Amino acid sequence: MRESKVRSFSLPPAQLKEVEARAKKENRTMSELIREALRRYLYERDLEELRAKSQARAARLGITEADIVPLIHQLRRERRDKKIKQPA
Repeated sequence: MRESKVRSFSLPPAQLKEVEARAKKENRTMSELIREALRRYLYERDLEELRAKSQARAARLGITEADIVPLIHQLRRERRDKKIKQPA
């Protein structure tokens, strides 16, 4: 039994031609190409949301962009020092 659902959508003729040519060039189906494009789109949107939430949280904590690299170095030092102090 088929697990995928079939949906229809419309594209302007020029874009359709471009997508068909790209699929042919890459030896892929149109469906594969569209699925990859949607995966990338959704990933980028998720990343944008995460960045916005992170920036909002940093602002609430009073952390600026200039603080980030020093904070990362500090955290890495603390983790490294913690590993060194633990008995083997």
